[in-house]
Amino acid sequence: MRVLRDKIWAMADFLKEPTVRTLVAGDLESVFLPDHGMLGASLRHRGAQLLGRVEDLEAAAAKGSSAGIPFLHPWANRLTEPRYRVLEHQVLLNPASPLLHLDEHGLPMHGVPWSHLSWVVTDAGQDFVSARLDWSLSDLLAIFPFRHCVELTASLRHDALTLETTLRAGSDSPVPVSFGFHPYLRLPELSRKSWQLQLPEMRKLMLDERGIPTGEEAPFGGFNGSLGELTFDDGFALPHEQASFTVAAGGFRISVEFLQGYRFAQVFAPRDKEYIALEPMTAPTNALTTGRNFRIVDPDGQFRAVFRIRLDGFQG
Repeated sequence: MRVLRDKIWAMADFLKEPTVRTLVAGDLESVFLPDHGMLGASLRHRGAQLLGRVEDLEAAAAKGSSAGIPFLHPWANRLTEPRYRVLEHQVLLNPASPLLHLDEHGLPMHGVPWSHLSWVVTDAGQDFVSARLDWSLSDLLAIFPFRHCVELTASLRHDALTLETTLRAGSDSPVPVSFGFHPYLRLPELSRKSWQLQLPEMRKLMLDERGIPTGEEAPFGGFNGSLGELTFDDGFALPHEQASFTVAAGGFRISVEFLQGYRFAQVFAPRDKEYIALEPMTAPTNALTTGRNFRIVDPDGQFRAVFRIRLDGFQG
């Protein structure tokens, strides 16, 4: 199966493809698109959509934009420039490449867009799917010159969706780890102004005007209050790998629980949008460029990271 996709399909075509996997557990249903980045394209409870930015996947794919629950690899968020040097590799990125998405500042964003990566399903059942991405083609190695594979298992139960990611390094070189996820979450039929946001105690990463960490940090005592008209687009360093981020309203609660491997987080909540992204990250924004705060997998070694989206108050 080819890894690079050269055709963008409409939403209806996405969901008609034979590789699409629909997971069901009780009243919860989730859809994943292995042929298109293993994107989490839907998470519904009794038909109510709990993911944001999934209304027009065709447009998101054409623009290289994130949507639903995208896997961001080989880096999450931005790089300061279209080049980086890591583990003795000097990488020069081509801004015109269709395998890159640039932000409003012209900075490489979120690695290779989900719509250009095809995964192979290795196992599946009614409430789970496992898939594998081999990073070995020359086009991919030109962007991130480290042979490896990624295995992703999505498992559903009646009150939670768990995503377990394992990066396995090839035998020829170590692999830097800088991936993350960008789950867009929403509380259907409940206005953003009524949402209550709860964030744990962390250290806030000071950012420049482009959203790039400056290297300075400040204490952050957590947050527990109304989202209201507030805007978030902030990066954080976690004191521990286990942490919980929650949005709630009307007796309903959605929590993103970092269980293993994620030491950084991004909180993204634009004031004019009815969604919030509570993002697990293995490394901070721009880690490949700075050469700091990412982990390295030894040749033939592996790295495992797990997070869970848990629902409370949705039963009954």
